Amino acid sequence: MPTPPKKCLLYHRGLVPYIEAHQWQRKLLGDRIQDPSLDDVLILLEHPNVYTLGRGASEDFLKFDVQNSDYEVHRVERGGEVTYHCPGQLVGYPILNLQHYRKDLHWYLRQLEEVLIRVLGIYGLPGERLPGFTGVWLEGRKVAAIGIKVSRWITMHGFALNICSDMTGFGRIIPCGIADKPVGSLAMWIPGITVDEVRPLVARSFAEVFNLEFVEP
Repeated sequence: MPTPPKKCLLYHRGLVPYIEAHQWQRKLLGDRIQDPSLDDVLILLEHPNVYTLGRGASEDFLKFDVQNSDYEVHRVERGGEVTYHCPGQLVGYPILNLQHYRKDLHWYLRQLEEVLIRVLGIYGLPGERLPGFTGVWLEGRKVAAIGIKVSRWITMHGFALNICSDMTGFGRIIPCGIADKPVGSLAMWIPGITVDEVRPLVARSFAEVFNLEFVEP
């Protein structure tokens, strides 16, 4: 018999300051560590311009002085190097208890990639993985970055899909520490595409890949 879908709370948000979203994630994570029976969560939102560095990220990949900068920069507990968030980029924060799925971080990363590859496929775009890297590429350009944190098998942080982003902010960093692979935005292939258009497609693909049923918070 097919496994019945798990319940998951779905939050659609617009532009949310990075610190506010980070605190929200930490609260959701802490609640689920205390009570693992709570429903999983998927948050979909955008951020104002901000740079974030993973817990072991090198500042060598910044092209500006982080101590003397007008840019908002945060070092957080996710894995990975420096990345950039901005309006026009859809960010997804899944708070999932992997004990109810598979206790395998590599599996989880590949599932997040699969969600985004399916979304690109809806538009006839051939999203792909690159061996040895995490994320999704399209015709040699990285269009989605992934960085996670897992505590007691409960996830936080997640993925960022460039949809109609102003890409100039990526020029101030070496994104994800990968110097020889450019970044891209879906608008380069589909002029006029919007976050509002893509957001429900991401939610639908996420539900399919993880066998979830979304419920209203």
